[in-house]
Amino acid sequence: MQASVLTEVLLPLALAFVMFGMGLTLTISDFGRLLKAPKAILTGFLGQIVLLPLLTFAICFAFELPPYIAVGIMILAACPGGTTSNLISHIAKANLALSVSLTAISTIACVFTTPFIIQFAIDYFVKENAPAFSVVETVLGLIGVSILPVVIGMIIRRLFTGFATKTETFFRQFSMYFMLAMIVGVLVSERDNLATSFESAFLVCLTLNLSSVLMGLILAKISAASFKDSLTLAIEIGVQNAALAMLICITFLKAPDYAIAPGVYGIAMYIGPALLAIWAKRKRMK
Repeated sequence: MQASVLTEVLLPLALAFVMFGMGLTLTISDFGRLLKAPKAILTGFLGQIVLLPLLTFAICFAFELPPYIAVGIMILAACPGGTTSNLISHIAKANLALSVSLTAISTIACVFTTPFIIQFAIDYFVKENAPAFSVVETVLGLIGVSILPVVIGMIIRRLFTGFATKTETFFRQFSMYFMLAMIVGVLVSERDNLATSFESAFLVCLTLNLSSVLMGLILAKISAASFKDSLTLAIEIGVQNAALAMLICITFLKAPDYAIAPGVYGIAMYIGPALLAIWAKRKRMK
């Protein structure tokens, strides 16, 4: 997947469109919830921004992964949230308001934290032929494909609430199809590398997914969160923005082989939340 109009223009525009759709679901009150429910928000923020990358690094170290898988999974861990976690929270009957608030806050934070995590991962895992990387350019790129579209979406929701409400389902579906298309594209274009690394990539992705969901439950227990908030924290910490991670690998780093791990995770990340939802349903029936 060489640099082209697809990787340089269409993929960033498509992701910006997804983030615009997320902005249409947000209001200022979603950010204001930080003051109303600080414990749950701060617990989720700590889990997503700080503990998840640390957990991922420990998993990479334990599995002795090839560099392109290790860097890819670290990039994934640096891209929390996304609209997928909101959808799963809705299906699991978790605290959707908390989920949306955490997604909004983590989206802003990861613009500034993600580039430094990427730089660390490349410096640590890649010994030679490292891709060219600029923290400043990545920050600016992330602002362009995430923050600006979200802000524009929020403004339109404020001015045209009816339009935002009517198109919410469309943007959720587009987000899902876009991520699936990226996963298929990456796995097909990198099928040679995938053939030799799928087993290790899937195993590490499944381990990360299950352990991050468990970490969310543990953090919720420590913070004495309610049952619905516990579900939400586990989902938010266990579900990452695979589409953004793949875009970073393909467009920003121009290293599509790094996108294999986020692509595989885009498939595996539903396993932990599915088990969580089954557990939650049985618990509610008692």
